[in-house]
Amino acid sequence: MEILQAIIIAIIEGLTEYLPVSSTGHMIFVSSYFGIQNDDFVKLFQVSIQFGAILAVVALYWRKFFDFSKFNFFIKLACAVIPALILGKLFDDKIEAVLGDPIPIAIVLILGGVILLFIDNYFQNPTIIQEEDITIKKAVTIGFWQCLAMMPGTSRSAASIIGGMQQGLSRQAAAEFSFFLAVPTMLAVTCYSVFLKTYENSQMKGYELILKSDENIKIFLIGNVVAFIVAVLAIKFFIEIIKKYGFKPWGWYRIIVGSFLLIYFTYLK
Repeated sequence: MEILQAIIIAIIEGLTEYLPVSSTGHMIFVSSYFGIQNDDFVKLFQVSIQFGAILAVVALYWRKFFDFSKFNFFIKLACAVIPALILGKLFDDKIEAVLGDPIPIAIVLILGGVILLFIDNYFQNPTIIQEEDITIKKAVTIGFWQCLAMMPGTSRSAASIIGGMQQGLSRQAAAEFSFFLAVPTMLAVTCYSVFLKTYENSQMKGYELILKSDENIKIFLIGNVVAFIVAVLAIKFFIEIIKKYGFKPWGWYRIIVGSFLLIYFTYLK
């Protein structure tokens, strides 16, 4: 992987991680288009740059994350992430198998887009406007909704936001709680991939791959910095869009991109 390719993938990750459009589907297409070899370092890079995206949420909502007097907030996040930790571990191999086939991902992108076209019509009378009013029970329920994103192409952001709206949250409150929930979820995924899964067979293979050369270290650092900067902008942009227009623009986007990817991987690849 070259530095320019790493920057492009990091931009895609930063743009799409918090939008309801599936960062996985976009990164798979970009990697395929540029002919990037899907080796161990590339797999590790695509997961590890989520760390930069995590820091974007912490930076934007730093008052929330560093207000340790509101212990309830951290309890809610801890409870909400448990379903993903358990189910993610149980279905890890099956998820990875689907990641190798872009056709199902393109189909899920389209189907998810159709759902987003109509989702605003189903949840028009929210009862929860701010995070403080979310109960632990509702947080756990949103956590289970988030697990739908284990099917690549679904979008973690879309699943958790829809789950929040189903639990009575307003669009903005659901989006912000989805951002908060992303921090422990993505941190767990990153740590699992970097420190556990990549070190299978006790060879510490991933550690060697990252630190094997200055070029890999440079790519790793640049990728995270770019993902952080772009994610900050994407989060601000997304909040404004859903305030004004709801989820319909993202629905059309998913349908168009999913259809293009389906045609590309079926007939052009």
